[in-house]
Amino acid sequence: MTDNPWLNVIGIGEDGLNGLGALSRSLVEGAEVIYGGERHLAMIPEDQCVKAERRSWPSPFSKCFEELEALRGKQVVVLASGDPMHFGIGGTLQRRFERREMRILSLPSSFSMAASRIGWPMDKCQMLTIHGRSIEALVPHYLPGARLLVLSRDGASPREVAIQLCERDAGETELIILEHLGGKRERIIETNARALAEAQDETRFADLNLLAIALPYEMENWLPLVPGLPDEAFEHDGKMTKREIRATALAKLAPRPNALLWDIGAGCGSVAIEWLRMHPTCRAIGFEPLEKRRAFAQHNARMLGVPHLQLVDGRAPDVLHAMERPDAVFLGGGLSEEVITYCLDALKNHGHLVAHAVTLGSERLLTAMFEQNGGELTRIEISKATPVGPLFGWRPAMPVTQWTFTKQ
Repeated sequence: MTDNPWLNVIGIGEDGLNGLGALSRSLVEGAEVIYGGERHLAMIPEDQCVKAERRSWPSPFSKCFEELEALRGKQVVVLASGDPMHFGIGGTLQRRFERREMRILSLPSSFSMAASRIGWPMDKCQMLTIHGRSIEALVPHYLPGARLLVLSRDGASPREVAIQLCERDAGETELIILEHLGGKRERIIETNARALAEAQDETRFADLNLLAIALPYEMENWLPLVPGLPDEAFEHDGKMTKREIRATALAKLAPRPNALLWDIGAGCGSVAIEWLRMHPTCRAIGFEPLEKRRAFAQHNARMLGVPHLQLVDGRAPDVLHAMERPDAVFLGGGLSEEVITYCLDALKNHGHLVAHAVTLGSERLLTAMFEQNGGELTRIEISKATPVGPLFGWRPAMPVTQWTFTKQ
């Protein structure tokens, strides 16, 4: 960091300018341009102490980067709520400007204030946001005994979350709505999901609110985060990578933060969806030429809490051109030497490729790929106990040949 960064990102609370420290206040008073939302700008009095030009965020928001670039060298202040680096503008700006250009001054976040008000240790909570994001992203976090602190989108968000919880048979979930934390209008309301969802008056809260969610320790309808969701969790037409096989594939694909998966022949999206559920920054593109199966995949992604699954219409390898290089590739169908070769070339170093075959022709192809390139070739056979008259016997599923390759 230089001695005098030009871009100052300053956290501000409900008490406005009076709640800022000496450095933050001096930067606001000495700024040439101040950016912020209308609520933040309204906190700065228009008097002789603050003479800066005031600018609201443009629409679309992305225009602000060009505007800020043009201000390089001036003293610019960006106002943000609480901690700008916790689901805030600070992280967005850090991706566009060099660290030495910026100074970030934080206040206690809404999360820390909420935790202190209700007595929840922050290290035992999951901190999330639906501000500018889909409410469906909360679904993977609805687990027995979980405690969630969620930044709301607006005053309607708590009731929308309550309805979502009831749809998943979690109506006994405790909800605490915390409004205007740290200000004169601070208010805390305690209820549960069923009561709020069934409220007759279409209850709406202050737009500035945070939602604390305490899920019951006993829940019937929930799904684990580990690979291998039940097949019944997905809508499909029968063509899908089954649970046990899917779990082994995901283990070898090795999901990790920020990694991109190509799911070629995505079908109902089961592999890509489970990949995305492993970490909130995981990314996946599903390539599927059949419209019906893309519709299944889109529905499943929404219901299972990863609505950001990207789906592309087309057949490999033609549809793969100009796509971002992947960290992992899953080939569940449509195997050909041309497709595999293209994927091996596109795969990043240390990336993983997993391909499955169920027909003799596809198995021969994977055997040849294994002999040419190395890796690991595995034959997976699953049998399940099923009724045989009044008794039970083993019924085998079609064996799957799995080729796994790590690019060095």
